[in-house]
Amino acid sequence: MPAYTLAPTDTVIAPDGTILYRIQYADGTRGGYLQSTANLDPTSDAQVLGDAQVSGNAWVSGNARVSGDARVSGNARVSGNAQVSGNAQVSGNAQVSGDAWVYGDAWVYGDARVSKPQHCLTVGPLGSRAATLTVCRDSTLSLSYATGCFFGSREAFLAAVEATHGDSPIGNVYAAAVMLADHVVPPYTQE
Repeated sequence: MPAYTLAPTDTVIAPDGTILYRIQYADGTRGGYLQSTANLDPTSDAQVLGDAQVSGNAWVSGNARVSGDARVSGNARVSGNAQVSGNAQVSGNAQVSGDAWVYGDAWVYGDARVSKPQHCLTVGPLGSRAATLTVCRDSTLSLSYATGCFFGSREAFLAAVEATHGDSPIGNVYAAAVMLADHVVPPYTQE
C-alpha cells in the first residue's frame, strides 16, 4: 500500500494554472497538495502538510517537511531534514536540504543552495513596499538577492538600490541589510 494517495475531488489551481490534488496519507491524515505522485517520495518520511503546494518537477524527500502555505515548484528539491513553511516559496533549480529552514515570506529560487539555517537570511519588511529581502547561497551567483520583482547578485542589488533610492533612508536600510547578509550568509562554495 502506498504511503499516500491523491484525492481526485479535492483540488486547487496553482498560480500557473496547474491542477493540484490533496494528499491523503495512509493513516487518514489530509496533507497539502501535489501536482502528481512524482512530487513526493512515497518511500521516505517526507510530508507536505496544511495548504502547502508542490508542483512541476519539484521533489520532496527524506525527512523534509513542506507546510503552511509554502510553495515548491519548478525543478526545486527539498530533502534531508529541511523545513519549508509559512508563505515561503522555493522554485527554479533551488535546493533546500540538510537541516535548513526556509520560512515566513522567504523566496528561494534560481540556483540557491541552502543546507543550513545560516545559508539563507530573510529580512523585512523593508523599503517603500514593506517587502521581504531574501539572501541565499547560490551556485551561480555565490549569493542571490530576491525582493519584489528583483532577483540577482549582491552587486546588481546594490546598483538597483542606488539607482532607485540613492542615499535616502530607504536606500540606507537596504545597505544595512546587505551588510548584515555579508556577516551572516556565507558565499556558496562547492560542497
